[in-house]
Amino acid sequence: MIRRLGRMRWVVFFACAAMLVAVSAAIAYRLVFDREVDALRNDGDQRLAMYAGALARDVAQYVYLPRAVSLDPRVTALFDAPRDRQRLRAVDDYLPLLNHAVGTLDVYLIDPSGRVMASSNWRQSDSFVGRDLSYRTYVRDARAGQVAEFYGVGTTHNDPGFYLSTAVERDGRRLGVVAVKLSLDQLARSWSHAESPALLADENGVIVLSSVESWKYATLAPLGAALRARLDQTQQYNRRPLPPLGLITRTILDANTRIVELHADVREVATGFATSGLFLTKTRAIRSGPWHLTVFYDLTPSRNLARTSAALAAAGTALLIAAVLLWLARRRAGRARLRNVWLSQNNARLVEEIRERREAERHLKSAQDELIQASKLAVIGQMAAGIAHEINQPLAALGTLSDNAREFLQRGDLTTAQGNLERISRLVLRLGAITGQLRSFARRSGDETGLIDLVQPVEQVLALLEQRLRKAGAQLERRPPPEPVCAHINALRLEQVLINLIGNALDACEAGGGAAQIVISWWQEDGRVRLTVADNGPGLSADAIAHLFEPFHSGKPHGLGLGLAISAGIVRDFGGNLSAGNRPQGGAEFLLDLPAQPGGPHDHESD
Repeated sequence: MIRRLGRMRWVVFFACAAMLVAVSAAIAYRLVFDREVDALRNDGDQRLAMYAGALARDVAQYVYLPRAVSLDPRVTALFDAPRDRQRLRAVDDYLPLLNHAVGTLDVYLIDPSGRVMASSNWRQSDSFVGRDLSYRTYVRDARAGQVAEFYGVGTTHNDPGFYLSTAVERDGRRLGVVAVKLSLDQLARSWSHAESPALLADENGVIVLSSVESWKYATLAPLGAALRARLDQTQQYNRRPLPPLGLITRTILDANTRIVELHADVREVATGFATSGLFLTKTRAIRSGPWHLTVFYDLTPSRNLARTSAALAAAGTALLIAAVLLWLARRRAGRARLRNVWLSQNNARLVEEIRERREAERHLKSAQDELIQASKLAVIGQMAAGIAHEINQPLAALGTLSDNAREFLQRGDLTTAQGNLERISRLVLRLGAITGQLRSFARRSGDETGLIDLVQPVEQVLALLEQRLRKAGAQLERRPPPEPVCAHINALRLEQVLINLIGNALDACEAGGGAAQIVISWWQEDGRVRLTVADNGPGLSADAIAHLFEPFHSGKPHGLGLGLAISAGIVRDFGGNLSAGNRPQGGAEFLLDLPAQPGGPHDHESD
């Protein structure tokens, strides 16, 4: 059992040590990973600010170009007379020069019906001239004195561009629209030199610029059916399929920062990111909100660094635990040496103490036996007067019968003399039974126990106390069970307990001034034997119950207070228990809980 407990203690220790190593590794991983993520977030803020500034500068230098073109006299003259060929030639000469000078993709004029009337690419075979662009948002939304912005893919060349447009009106009448097409590819090319991918998504969640070419015209989230229908109608992306990018959000750190996982097909496209599925994304709104810039940071280096830190922390914790174990082992060895010295010094004294204790136990047992014997003799002394009265009557009868028998023999009346002798024999047997009971009760009882039918000790005690019960006028009621009940006891010792309990009951009833009523019951229950002695006396006070079985505590004026203490000790030697309480109808009740078989739950070895 001790070895098993020792092994269990080591199992618990190593389990706790393993848990401590795991916790230290987890804390180290979390601290390093969070630190790396914070650094990437700060870098992302700076990178987004730089990208947003570059985009704003690229667009800002052209934002007023449509209005400036609309104010050119050649343009206004053409809008006044769209069919004038001389004015058209003047505009055709002007627009290519302007487009080349400012670095735009195209500059063109649109009539009120939505058809292109002049364009900087009019010399090319796929010129915009004559094309109907009325379905384009930047044409419909153009207003005089304002510049409309729009991103879309051209339906002529299939080239993406950023469109700026303004309307030309006079006297409330719409004369046409001036449109300028810009390229944002220069911004994307600058992103390609960065270590982390970046993308620009428009108000529809469509990626319009990206340092990863294959990400362009993918969507950050699947598009709804209504939105797809509208985009097909406006041909904003020239009917491109617009598949989802495949982002899976794993953790939301704040409104603009997330940890996401990319779909495997998408990961393979991003060079240098194929080995990791997790990215930190940082997003910033631009162009007054609808457009968003997003940068991606591969978390593989951060995770590897965090794993390395976790491994180092686990190894350090394990080394620390090993050092503690080594220190404890050395300390334990030192303590073991001291303990061996202490044991060797105290071994002889311990042996002597054991011998002295055994001697004391022997003296204590002897004193207890003497005390029990003295108690028995005291009881016999109390019963002496009644027993003397009980013996005197048979003795007087013996004298009379013996004289009569002698007289009848002299007369020759043998029949009468024989009858007297038979009566003398019966009286002698009665006297022998009385003295035998006294002699049996007075002799010292041994420690032997066995299965005894409780009827035997109960009847023996009642026979001894018959005179006292009769003299006190007590009503005695036996309540035996229908079947014999045997307890594992010493009969003579149990008789001592019963005499003490019944005598106390008689004393209590006499002190109460009423006629004594004593009930003795016994039965078997749950593998135990119970015996109760109840009376109709005044009962027990709370103080008496608290100290009832303590030596030298007595409720009688001249009592020694040893009877119940001795009785409780005898019952404990049987492996039982003696308790007391008050009955609901009045009076006290003592309960003996005895073992029905040896080795029961309350059984103890006799000393």
